[in-house]
Amino acid sequence: MTPVFALATALMWGLADFGGGLLTRRLPALTVVLVSQLLAVGALGTIVIATGAWSEAGPRLWFAAAAGVVGTAALLCFYRALALGPMGVVSPLGALGGVAVPVGVGLVLGERPGLLQFAGIAVAIVGVVLASGPGLGGAPVQRQTLVLTLVAAFGFGSVMALIAEASHSLTGLFLALFVQRVCNVAVGGTVLLVSSRRGTPALPTGGWSVIRSSLPALAFIGLADVAANGTYNLAAHSGPVTVAAVLASLYPVVTALAARGVLRERMQTLQAAGAGLALVGTVLLATG
Repeated sequence: MTPVFALATALMWGLADFGGGLLTRRLPALTVVLVSQLLAVGALGTIVIATGAWSEAGPRLWFAAAAGVVGTAALLCFYRALALGPMGVVSPLGALGGVAVPVGVGLVLGERPGLLQFAGIAVAIVGVVLASGPGLGGAPVQRQTLVLTLVAAFGFGSVMALIAEASHSLTGLFLALFVQRVCNVAVGGTVLLVSSRRGTPALPTGGWSVIRSSLPALAFIGLADVAANGTYNLAAHSGPVTVAAVLASLYPVVTALAARGVLRERMQTLQAAGAGLALVGTVLLATG
């Protein structure tokens, strides 16, 4: 069942990224993050109560709280990057952090990467350079988009490392994800409050009616992200973690295909090659 759960993870993460990027093209990134995570809090709260996950509470939940703070900033950067640049480039680059940061943490703790991981690092670096550079006859990805994507990638990797420390059981994972989402909402709400006091409108253009009309999509984004975390955990516990990591890391393919099919998004030759290499580098890092 590991491949089934891992591929389901890739599908849900990929569609959630596509939906988030698409919505951010007509709603502020903060609105997308705040509302989608608020809906996720409701779903996770129900699961925590139903499973009795409160019994797993302990000092490790501080890691989940830290993941919530970092994750909010990462999501804001990532959705903004998806709105500004080609999703087929942004998504693979953003996926790098989910594997590269845990590998970096392992290096600091004394682990040494294998040959495949060294190859993955080299391939990923080449991919980043090509994906952010000019295509054949096309303009380069904006520097702002690249910076936002790389910041988001680092944030996503940090969140994965923190969540791994926050729980060591399935019910513990539910509680950790609930705490993470609560912190997401708290941080997002604080940012919204501060920005509104500085004169930025608290609601997007169109007011509550725009948010209400987008609620199904926002709910899908939040719930798909939560479900993907759950299926990834099931994949990792039902078989080899390396298989789960490799197959789940294919989610940028889903995002790119959705952008190609729905938005008719076209990438320049070198950008497509770079995005592909970034994805290959991610897979090599995971398998190493």
